[in-house]
Amino acid sequence: MAAADGWFKTRTFGDRFIIEAGGRWNVQTVEQIEGQLRGIGADARSAQTNGTALIDVTGLDALDAAGAWLITRTRLGLKAAGMEATVEGAKPSHGALLERVEKALAHEELEPPVDHIFLRFVSAVGKAQFDLFGVARNLLSFFGLVLIVFGRVMLRPGKLRLTATVYRMQSVGLNALPIVGLLSFLIGVVVAFQGADQLAQFGAEIFTVNLLGVSILRELGVLLTAILIAGRSGSAFTAQIGTMKVNQEVDALETIGLDPIEVLVIPRVLALMIMLPILVFYADLMGLLGGMVMATTVLDISLNTFLKQLQSGVNLTTFAVGMVKAPVFAFLIALVGCFEGFNVSGSAESVGQKTTASVVEGIFLVIVFDAAFSILFSILGI
Repeated sequence: MAAADGWFKTRTFGDRFIIEAGGRWNVQTVEQIEGQLRGIGADARSAQTNGTALIDVTGLDALDAAGAWLITRTRLGLKAAGMEATVEGAKPSHGALLERVEKALAHEELEPPVDHIFLRFVSAVGKAQFDLFGVARNLLSFFGLVLIVFGRVMLRPGKLRLTATVYRMQSVGLNALPIVGLLSFLIGVVVAFQGADQLAQFGAEIFTVNLLGVSILRELGVLLTAILIAGRSGSAFTAQIGTMKVNQEVDALETIGLDPIEVLVIPRVLALMIMLPILVFYADLMGLLGGMVMATTVLDISLNTFLKQLQSGVNLTTFAVGMVKAPVFAFLIALVGCFEGFNVSGSAESVGQKTTASVVEGIFLVIVFDAAFSILFSILGI
């Protein structure tokens, strides 16, 4: 090559592999040099050295960014081949350019960001808020879709799947009577015992009956029954629809022209809205029965006295307040259960995750709406 052209040659000196570079390494000559340098790593490994290499740039007459890139890439290639490669003999201007290119090309591991517990907490809270808003938006959209289909079914009653609805009434209602009755009975016992223990300090044990009647009929009967049904039937709705989603049965319904909302959601919503008020009425009776047993056996309140005090302490409004909440809670539980069922992706793990989510969301909404009802009734003076 002419002296003005870029050139390089290799040699072994002692136990070092040396690359001597000279001439002009710039954008006009770098393409030719780069082609000749491609196999330099293999040559270096085959040489009898101790694994060290030197790139001598003393003979360079001119160097631009393209040439500096090629020298730096060659050094990094030798390093990747397992050799300790250094660059020596650079003029001050060439050394500064090589240093800048080295910083641009060297793939040095970045320091991990400092993990601050407060920032991690704020990030987690923010992500949870965005997720919550997303779920609320999608649930509201599903609510609107269910209302549209429900209105269509009411206008054309022949489209209602009566057999499926009755079957769901049995599974969510009749089959839940034992656990609802036992839980309500025990709650009545606990309320009566704890209430009497506190009222005894004022000599007012008789008002335990009033406390029992108001708390069971107005709040505890409907609230605990709804929470129990959310865990029992709401999760079952999610698991059933989610399993159908995994098995592509929902897609099959759409393929044959059936509306999944009409076939799967409406019967479940109707069944739970019919049966939950009945379960609440049954829970109220069992709760009062548990309190009556405690009052007559432990508090020395006769059955006749208990019934008279209960009649004077509660009225039809107290009973109606609790019963009004039942259909609303039933609709919320069924809506959330079916919504999470349709959100199941194609895996069994997703069924478990959405089932858990439906229980949590259902109980959360029941408690929120119960608080809203309490505020509303307080404002109305009921």
